[in-house]
Amino acid sequence: MAQQPSLSAETDSLSHIFNLIEAFRAFDTDNDSLISAAEVGGIMGSLGYNLSEQDVNMMMEEGDVDRDGLLSMGEFLEMSARSVEVGEVGRYLKVAFEALNADGDDLVSGEELYEVFVNLGLDVSLEDCMAIVASMDGDGDGAVFLEDLKLIVNSLD
Repeated sequence: MAQQPSLSAETDSLSHIFNLIEAFRAFDTDNDSLISAAEVGGIMGSLGYNLSEQDVNMMMEEGDVDRDGLLSMGEFLEMSARSVEVGEVGRYLKVAFEALNADGDDLVSGEELYEVFVNLGLDVSLEDCMAIVASMDGDGDGAVFLEDLKLIVNSLD
């Protein structure tokens, strides 16, 4: 039987996806949610990858689903997060997102995530929920934007 990944490994994976989102935003200088091949090269360089122009062009060809010569945030995440495994946490976040989205609040705290999980009958501790939010909390305020959570959840499909 395969061993389940630890919560720590799963939250590290969520943190990696969040870092991809932040890097995309940093290189999307005109804020149109689209990036060019040159910007992809910059993103990958900022994440510690030294890719050749040919590698970047291959990434663009692979990720550019609509063939417009640019990568959208969704295309970039789908391509970059394809091999990221978030296990049970990812499934929980997908279920919780719908309830959180209906709430209308722009921010999600660990406590709110815990409350949703409990209401859905999921067996998760408050500490786990705090760790999940902390893994995606770029500014350290104890909450994540619902839009960021949506991007992460969508990248897990």
